Amino acid sequence: MAEQPGGSKIIVDSDWKSQAQAEKERLAANERADKEKLAAKGGPAAAGAPGDSRELPPADFTSVVGTLVTQALMYLGGFPDPQTGRAVVSLEYARFHIDLLTVLQEKTKGNLAEREAQDLTEAIYELQMRYVQIGKMIASQALGKGPAAGVPGAEVPGPLGT
Repeated sequence: MAEQPGGSKIIVDSDWKSQAQAEKERLAANERADKEKLAAKGGPAAAGAPGDSRELPPADFTSVVGTLVTQALMYLGGFPDPQTGRAVVSLEYARFHIDLLTVLQEKTKGNLAEREAQDLTEAIYELQMRYVQIGKMIASQALGKGPAAGVPGAEVPGPLGT
């Protein structure tokens, strides 16, 4: 035992390192057990597990663009609603996501790798073309000129969501 100024004593446990190591191992074992239970229930697997197809993509520029493109496509009828099996079309929300991509393009101009800039430009162009195509199909349907042809499985709502 060491004596501190003022007369108080410091008690040093010579076995503290082994106790700390044992505690660390116990916590790691508990964490592994929790992850195994979660995986057995079909929950998300441990991040970084080899061969895990449910692993999240890297948080990078491509993922940001991909997320916004996916949202725009969803509102352009690109994905059926899992409950109804029908395509969801909302030109207002699709336009919003396309506009977000355009803002991203403007704000990152000159700061992207050539491939990133090219991918972003192409994504915006493709979404704008699809937006125009879907808009024309909705207008055609509203005028009574037939179903929303050209979008497999799509049931495009008429004016005011009817």
